[in-house]
Amino acid sequence: MTKLNVLLLVALLASSLLAVNNAYESRRVFSELDRARQVQAQLDAEFKRLDAERQAQGTHLLVEKAAREKLKMRTASPAVTAYVFDAAASTVPR
Repeated sequence: MTKLNVLLLVALLASSLLAVNNAYESRRVFSELDRARQVQAQLDAEFKRLDAERQAQGTHLLVEKAAREKLKMRTASPAVTAYVFDAAASTVPR
């Protein structure tokens, strides 16, 4: 009877330690998941901000301003347009 009691006590202690360990692990994993969700929310907010910034930089006025200032481009007008006529293409019957 005493051996059985000792065996049951050891089994009870082992299962108690396993239950405590499982509770600790589940709390640790849950806090890790919560931190990962917070990081995801921050990254989503940063992505939205960067996407809005990218869209703002791609507007027509900004592109035109960059073309004028950085690339020294100008709008095409008939005065600066050179027309090229291909004689071979104009003699081909249609």
